[in-house]
Amino acid sequence: MEKARKASHAGSWYTNNPKQLSEELDGWLSSCDLTKSSDVRGVIAPHAGYSYSGRAAAYAFGNIDPTNITRVFLLGPSHHHYTPKCALSTATVYKTPIGDLPIDLEVNELLKATGKFEQMNIRVDEAEHSMEMHLPYLAKVFEGKPVKIVPILVGALSAENEAMYGEILSSYVDDPTNFFSVSSDFCHWGSRFNYTHYDKKHGPIYKSIEALDKMGMDIIEIGDPDAFKQYLLEYDNTICGRHPISVFLHMLRKCSTKIKIKFLRYEQSSQCKSTRDSSVSYASAAAKIDDTTST
Repeated sequence: MEKARKASHAGSWYTNNPKQLSEELDGWLSSCDLTKSSDVRGVIAPHAGYSYSGRAAAYAFGNIDPTNITRVFLLGPSHHHYTPKCALSTATVYKTPIGDLPIDLEVNELLKATGKFEQMNIRVDEAEHSMEMHLPYLAKVFEGKPVKIVPILVGALSAENEAMYGEILSSYVDDPTNFFSVSSDFCHWGSRFNYTHYDKKHGPIYKSIEALDKMGMDIIEIGDPDAFKQYLLEYDNTICGRHPISVFLHMLRKCSTKIKIKFLRYEQSSQCKSTRDSSVSYASAAAKIDDTTST
């Protein structure tokens, strides 16, 4: 029995016109001019409306070589539904205007059997945008390929639970047919976000925001979930996908494959110059098999 999660943010956060959406995505992907690589095993990409972060997201999804990939795990933060756990979808398919993505029910069952995952009802699923904003890009990149998805809503996890979920999911990293799409925006700055950290030594506010974000991005690139946790405790940067990113860092630390994250694009929705301004930052990264062996 098909149970579909509809593309609830199509027509508002991005166009619901299939031809227009397809052309937009093609345009952004080709303008990045990236070389696709089968060594790219995951991405970190933003989830704002496409008029804000569609272009930046292409710098993540444009790296994907879809040839060998048959399954994509989605890790997205929960914006509306509070849970201290991770939750699995109860749908069987996720709709997009440019093609539907079936859920891997077998893997869903295996994860459910660990006893560590909740299930989110379709209402919670459709209210959340963090994973949906990755779907059109995935539908585009995997066009004509038999790919299945495993959406995982990542709740407000404790450090212990981030490590625990990272361990459970790490076994999937070593299988090169699996891919991981991690959803996060970066700094949400301004009084409307209750966050106005400003270090004047960097000059204008937007430069201070960039320095703060880049500090976090550098730590993510090093791949140290404990250092990332420390950074968040110290600066409280409003990175909404902090928990999905932390779980991903634990996965990469626990798996046998050596994978390194590299950020390829950084943008801000606007340049803050006064305390009346606000902005959201978008950063895109690729997680790639690291062939350089350190001596």
